[in-house]
Amino acid sequence: MKRQELIPNAARKFKVTADSKHSSSIAPDLLKRDFPATKPNQKWAGDTPYLHTTEGWLYLAVVFDPFSRKIIGWSMDTTMKSSLVCNALNMALWRRYTNCLF
Repeated sequence: MKRQELIPNAARKFKVTADSKHSSSIAPDLLKRDFPATKPNQKWAGDTPYLHTTEGWLYLAVVFDPFSRKIIGWSMDTTMKSSLVCNALNMALWRRYTNCLF
């Protein structure tokens, strides 16, 4: 490694980022893990993973249409706040329903 001027990147200690002992209610599973859809906009699913980048952690919220298998809304931010998910949902609504208006 010295000969090739490589610098090792030590593994970081695992840090818990989720508060699983919160007092908030948990949203019900309305789809009951039945994801296939027979028409567009019948079902939407979402996720909020976090990504480590060279500039730090970024949170990504996505809205997915199982019928078309496409991401229809997304949002990224450095903090996981409700506005992250709201922005992704607003993008999905705008992209799917503004086309109906025109």
